[in-house]
Amino acid sequence: MLQVNKLNVAFDDLILAQGMSFTLVPGKVNVIIGPNGTGKSTLLKTLFGDIQATSGEIKFKNDTLQRKQLSQWRQQFGYMPQDIRLDVELSALEVVLLGQLNTLGFRLEDHVIEEALNALDKIGLLHLANRPVNRLSGGQCQMILFAQALMRKPKILMLDEPVSALDLHFQHVLLDHLDTQTKDQGWITVMVLHDLNLAAQYADNLLVLKDGKLVASGHPNDILTPSLIKDVYNVHADVTKDATGVPFVRTIRTARQATTIKPPTHAAKITEKIAVTA
Repeated sequence: MLQVNKLNVAFDDLILAQGMSFTLVPGKVNVIIGPNGTGKSTLLKTLFGDIQATSGEIKFKNDTLQRKQLSQWRQQFGYMPQDIRLDVELSALEVVLLGQLNTLGFRLEDHVIEEALNALDKIGLLHLANRPVNRLSGGQCQMILFAQALMRKPKILMLDEPVSALDLHFQHVLLDHLDTQTKDQGWITVMVLHDLNLAAQYADNLLVLKDGKLVASGHPNDILTPSLIKDVYNVHADVTKDATGVPFVRTIRTARQATTIKPPTHAAKITEKIAVTA
């Protein structure tokens, strides 16, 4: 289990995460949703150790996240951040092989190369194995980084907006493969998604963030309601069930006149802080 207990993250007087507590279990896909600037990426970076918590505790099995043992802690993770720029002279196959960087030697074993090729094949990109990644589209790079993350054989897999650059087909290719591997391998998977309908289809557990706080968690069928969406996103929505019983969210346009767009309170504070710092 991955346990987060009373997690607080702050930058000077700016609170990025406040009093978060939750437990994630193996074999489940956990999806973080919430408005822009509300702490979703911050939470992933804190779990990975890129951002140091102000207070609170993060535990995985018998290990507790500590700065002095950060390298050892990260060996348990596969992490795919938002930034998908691959401006390097490497082939797609070579980038996927970097997922096994800790075990690579001067000579690559045949079974490692075969595993990397299989990873590309399963996501439909085997034909790009020898193509330089700096000549590929953003969506293709995103899929290749996903294959790299899988090559790490993680105990905890974290993905920050993994389908943001993908078309409809590859969104489902990636998420179907992710769901299957999570359950087959017993991974703890945590990812950020903005599309609520994709989140409803693939999440075993939703973590809903607003202004740096965890305001709801549970199965999409239990918590994805019009009132939650109005409270968290400040939009009106219908939530129905599709033919398979999965919640389907349709937002409702309530006014035709132009309105002033105000950032969420948390995002506004971050913007103000950056402006003052600059």
